[in-house]
Amino acid sequence: MPLLRANALGHEQNGRLHDQTVDALAEAGIFRMRVPARYGGYECDTSTLVDVGVHLGSGDGATSFTVALWWITSWLVGLFPDAVQEEVFATPDVRVCGTLGPTGTAQPCDGGVVVSGRWAFNSGAAHSQWKLLAAISMTAEGPAPIMALVPIDQVELLDDWHTSALQGTGSVTAVAEDVFVPHERVLAMGPVLQQQYASVHNRDLPMFQVPLIAAVTASSVGKVVGLAKAAHEDFCRRSSERGITYTGYTSQREAPLTHLQVAESALRIDEAEFHARRLASTVDEKGLLNAPWKLEERARVRVTMGRVCQLATGAVDTLSLASGGSSIHRAVPIQRIQRDLHAIGVHALNNPQVNLELYGRVLCGLEPNSPYV
Repeated sequence: MPLLRANALGHEQNGRLHDQTVDALAEAGIFRMRVPARYGGYECDTSTLVDVGVHLGSGDGATSFTVALWWITSWLVGLFPDAVQEEVFATPDVRVCGTLGPTGTAQPCDGGVVVSGRWAFNSGAAHSQWKLLAAISMTAEGPAPIMALVPIDQVELLDDWHTSALQGTGSVTAVAEDVFVPHERVLAMGPVLQQQYASVHNRDLPMFQVPLIAAVTASSVGKVVGLAKAAHEDFCRRSSERGITYTGYTSQREAPLTHLQVAESALRIDEAEFHARRLASTVDEKGLLNAPWKLEERARVRVTMGRVCQLATGAVDTLSLASGGSSIHRAVPIQRIQRDLHAIGVHALNNPQVNLELYGRVLCGLEPNSPYV
């Protein structure tokens, strides 16, 4: 954590993670946590990912966000045919960038498909060896979403990640033009969303006995809690060193107002962590039992992630408002944490209001208005 905190401002200024950070993560085995054991991975459950995600989030938002993305894509590679996994995981501590939004097109051809398109939000692209492309394939039965894996050097990475938050993730746009992808590195999304995965060797592993969105969400929720905890820690440290300007309080921590703010934010963070850990426990337990998932349980995964974001962001907003004018300096962590949390909360799979509506529809007996459940 000290290294992440020391490099956090540099990550933001440089628009990517520091090589030193990535090397330290590799040395700690972070990139192997969602890799099958037969390839040297640890096959970690999502409760362990929450533990580590909280720790990483306490150090740096950009690092924890990017690591969560690499965990997710490692898991996604595990859905592909075993021969594809052997090719990808042959590289120690391999990293794959990519998103699930099918913003490309795939034209079928002899032996595979030809993919073209643009994909935004490729976190960690600068340190990845592979790129996951999501595209719409024009099949005989009509258009269908697919995932395709290509070496990172087969796409062009644009220098267009200039943002108000999570700048250190380096989530640049990738562009592909007529890239051939062999059939074995193409996976239809329809079966994947129904838990029909292509791997034979992974079929009985507990971490693959869960739906896509449940695995994705449980893998990434820890960082949100970690960011909020870091903000709380930073606020409490600064409150003992500063007063409240234009008042009689020479120490902020002596003011009753501060007591209310700290208590309220601490409870929200506790609640966020409760939801995060219950989510991971549910995913892990059902994976171990290979238990079926009800539609309501799938929708609850989405709404839980939204609630964690909502609680953590609310806690940090309270602390930020109480942090005074000096907190807007870039060297003060709380302003960066607040921006990062707001950015995480508007992610398409995390948005609290969107997820509430989805959950409410299901509770009311309606079909979900999204295939991503």
